Amino acid sequence: MNTMLRFGFLFATLLVVVSGCQKPATPAEYNAKAANPERYNDALNKLTQVVIHDIFSPPVASRIYGYANLAGYEALVPFDAQYESLGGKLKQFQAGPKPQAGQEYCFPLASVRAFMTVARALTFSVEFYDEFETAFYEQYKKDGVPDDVYERSMAYGEAVAKHVLDYAAKDSYKQTRGFKHTVTNEEGTWVPTPPAYMDAAEPQWNKIRCWVMDTCNQFMPPRPHPFSLNKNTPYWKEVDEVYQIGKRMDKNEQAIAYFWDDNAFVMNIAGHVSYASKKMTPGGHWLAIAQTVTRQRKLNMMQTVEAYALTSFALADAFIACWDEKYRSKTVRPETVINKSIDPKWTPFLQTPPFPEYPSGHSTITAAAATVLTSLIGDNIAFTDSTEYKYGHGVRSFQSFKQAAREASISRLYGGIHYRSALDNGAMMGEKVGLWVLEKAKTRKSAVANR
Repeated sequence: MNTMLRFGFLFATLLVVVSGCQKPATPAEYNAKAANPERYNDALNKLTQVVIHDIFSPPVASRIYGYANLAGYEALVPFDAQYESLGGKLKQFQAGPKPQAGQEYCFPLASVRAFMTVARALTFSVEFYDEFETAFYEQYKKDGVPDDVYERSMAYGEAVAKHVLDYAAKDSYKQTRGFKHTVTNEEGTWVPTPPAYMDAAEPQWNKIRCWVMDTCNQFMPPRPHPFSLNKNTPYWKEVDEVYQIGKRMDKNEQAIAYFWDDNAFVMNIAGHVSYASKKMTPGGHWLAIAQTVTRQRKLNMMQTVEAYALTSFALADAFIACWDEKYRSKTVRPETVINKSIDPKWTPFLQTPPFPEYPSGHSTITAAAATVLTSLIGDNIAFTDSTEYKYGHGVRSFQSFKQAAREASISRLYGGIHYRSALDNGAMMGEKVGLWVLEKAKTRKSAVANR
């Protein structure tokens, strides 16, 4: 045997001996690494990337986030004895498969596997997940998760995901596809708006099964002001307020409007050229805020996933409640009234979204999310939101979740797409939804300080 071959043989033998002497990672050791909340954050951020790419409407995006985070939560529950399944606490949801007694699992791995499996099933551009997941799951093997524990944990996550997807299949989503809203052209009712004059989005969304609410109209807001062109009526005064703000808006108000735009599909038209801009949905924005603050407060993985799950349910129910009212009142947008009755050349600062005006979706869902996050994490928690910096929307700082929600709400008036009463009544409805979620969707077995 020549010298080089002999050296190679001895080196390989040494590697085997050294590897054999290495102490395998204990469950406590590999679970501590696997339970890094940044792993779950990475999975959530990948889903948000796909949601943006696929241009899901805000209500549909909230549904996707809800089921993905439900799966992530349910697969993680066995990891922490203080927490319990949401079976029996969400509408028609029963607890899913249990881990095998006496077998070792890496539940943080099962959690992200459940999350990603649901994310794949409910989005279109699944190729975005391929390379990501290959590298993603390799981390757990590097953590020292034994092969049998790895396979068992992955299988458990997939079983939980299947249970959640079976639950999702019965929420009437498929039955609501393909419906169009009938435009009546009755005075004061919604009609498509420029520049794309798109059909109204999700007119059947109130048929989607609620998550925690008893019914879609459980927290029905007050009736909107009756349509009137009489300048002494409350309605007309709100129209004029939108018009006047649009004419004199300052740079700060414009920055607030643009920061909170969150319009998933904006049509840009320049001469004969048109192109679409994709942006984060309002629900995705608030889950990103939750990520910012859970990271800032150094919450563990269980606390982080709990925050995502409960916030997702509040967002989803708030969309159902809001859309129920939108297609009941069918209120015309300010742009339509102002162009017809005041100034045909006036345009709102933001592009008007394609659905009726009342109440404000932003005001409703942000109040719901802020209510949940305030209860879970705390009031007066200062944070800086750079969620959409990469989309050119800047950075803003807030002293609390509720302050952020109030700014998100008023941004719609600055944007020229909502009347003030739609903001105020939407926010009141959203807060009620958030409180209901906190009351009904109990995640912890024993009372704790922040709940």
